[in-house]
Amino acid sequence: MDNPHKLTQAEARGVRYARELEGHLGWLDTFSGTALGVLAVASGIYTYLGVQSLLDDNGAMSAFAAIAYSVAVSVGVFVFWSYMLRLFPAVRSPRARMGLLGTMGLGSLAIVAMSSWLNAAALAGSAAVEQHLAETVQDYQSSLERAHEIALSAQGLERDVARVRQSFEDLSEQEATGNLSGLAGRGAVFRVLRQKASELSGLEAQIATQTPLVNAAFAEGNQILSRMRALTVEPGPVEARSVEFSEQAVRLAGLITQLRQLSVAPLVERAAQDLAASVVLPELDASNAADRTAQGATITSVLDVLAQRATTLERAAQTVMGMPSPSDTTYTPISSADAVILYARNFVPSWAGAIAIDLLPGVLVFILAITHGAIRSGREGASIEDTLTLAELRAAVAVMRDIDGALERPSKDSPDEPTEAPAQITPLKSS
Repeated sequence: MDNPHKLTQAEARGVRYARELEGHLGWLDTFSGTALGVLAVASGIYTYLGVQSLLDDNGAMSAFAAIAYSVAVSVGVFVFWSYMLRLFPAVRSPRARMGLLGTMGLGSLAIVAMSSWLNAAALAGSAAVEQHLAETVQDYQSSLERAHEIALSAQGLERDVARVRQSFEDLSEQEATGNLSGLAGRGAVFRVLRQKASELSGLEAQIATQTPLVNAAFAEGNQILSRMRALTVEPGPVEARSVEFSEQAVRLAGLITQLRQLSVAPLVERAAQDLAASVVLPELDASNAADRTAQGATITSVLDVLAQRATTLERAAQTVMGMPSPSDTTYTPISSADAVILYARNFVPSWAGAIAIDLLPGVLVFILAITHGAIRSGREGASIEDTLTLAELRAAVAVMRDIDGALERPSKDSPDEPTEAPAQITPLKSS
């Protein structure tokens, strides 16, 4: 019988195109499963390394738990992508494709959550922890420099105290020569001026004693910082370096606290407040009432000047105290997995590799979907018999012959049914 539908030239080319693609897919299917298994195993290995970095215990049970988790990840990755590679290219309706596409997205998120971040921890965990150490060193350095700056600013108050002390000493010398109250000698006004100059001299000496302590603390802090920087780049396991780094961080935090306590600004502020409030007025010792009146007026003027100088000194101390304090820096040990997440922006290539090893089969799913769509498009308009290959046609003819032979050949295995002879009746003989 002639074929009622004869293929056009375009349809014939589409059939040949579809057969060519099917041939390529047949060859690719020979190793696609193996390749998917290799990717799943590689993901499981890196997942195992990532899980190990999270476990504190190195015993047999922890190793078994890490192995079990990594095996589960490998099996899950292999099974999930096997389902997608088979089912997604085969479905045709938009609704089914959207459903499988959503499922694939959800499964990809699950794979990233249970595997990819651990893979990234295995790939860049040590580098991420070293990055955390380097960031901590910078924070400690900023705090140390800030504390030193405040301490030096407080030490600079020594010049303000010296200037006020010198002004009172100069006034006392003027009083000794009679250029202040008009009465030469070391009387009541002279003693008031010398009293305040002596107080300021003691404060100045106290501030001066702090300078070597500030310099020594800052120098020791820089030495600790140098050691901490060396620990961030030294070879060897980062866990061992983190332990020593933590010890150095504790020492440095103590030095920063010491520098903050060495600031003399609060001391200068209290001294300035007491400068005008705690004046011991001597008895006026002039020989007559006019001179005693002159002494009292001069002492009043000295007290006004003293209050002004105290206010100036107090404001200078408050300016230093108002400077922003160094930030409280505390080193917190961190695991490699947490460090990779915390500093993810610095390890984009590692994250990309960790995710790609898990989600690369998704690209194969889309390749297969596009190829199957092209095959279906090439066969569109052709009947089933037009798409049969020569081998398929021969196989179909052979099957038809076998069926026809089976129908025409009589069954030799079933014997003929036996026929029974008719029963003979014997007449009775009479005796």
